[in-house]
Amino acid sequence: MNPTVDAYLNQAEKWQKELRKLRLIVLSCGLTEEWKWRIPCYTVDGKNVVALHGLKESCALAFFKAVLLKDAKGILARPGENSQAGRWIKFTNVREIAKLEPVLKSYIREAVEVEKSGLKVRLKKTTEYKMPGEFKKKLDETPGLKIAFRALTPGRQRRYLLYFSAPKRSITREARVERCMRQIFNGIGLNDRRMR
Repeated sequence: MNPTVDAYLNQAEKWQKELRKLRLIVLSCGLTEEWKWRIPCYTVDGKNVVALHGLKESCALAFFKAVLLKDAKGILARPGENSQAGRWIKFTNVREIAKLEPVLKSYIREAVEVEKSGLKVRLKKTTEYKMPGEFKKKLDETPGLKIAFRALTPGRQRRYLLYFSAPKRSITREARVERCMRQIFNGIGLNDRRMR
C-alpha cells in the first residue's frame, strides 16, 4: 500500500468507504499501487491498468485499455464522448461494489493479461481530428502559431482541437482560439494550469 494513497483516502470527504473497498479489490489482484495525476493508480510491470476516481456524484474504477476487454456484463462506460481507450464503472455505495466484486476481479485480471500481452489501442491521430476554420485561419495568419502548436504533445493538440471545435457558434470558437493563443505559444496544454 502506498502511503500517499493512505493520506488521500484519509482526507477524502466523499466516497471514502467506497474507494477503500475498491482499493482492497484491486490490491487483491496483485497490482502495484502508485500515486499518479493526484489519484490512486494501479500498475503491472510499471504499466497503468486501473485507477480510482472520487467524483461529485459517484466514485469510479477506471480501466486504461478497457476497449480491449470483453465487457461480458456490459458495465463499462465511456467517461466522455471523446474517450478512446478508457472506460469506467461508477458506484454510489459499498453494497454495489460488494455485489460486483467477483466481476470486478475478473475484469481486473483480464486487464492485467491485456497489459502483459502488449496489446495496444489504436488511437486516432491528431490529424484525424477536425480542425475548426477559425483556428486554421489563426494558424495561417499568426506568425509562429503553427510552429508552437506542432511543438505541443499530440495529447495537448487533441485537447485544443476538441475544445475549439465544441461550440456551435463561430464567434465562440473564435473567442476560445484567441483566449488560448498565449498558452499555445508558451507550450502549455489546455488543462495544464488546472492540474497544478
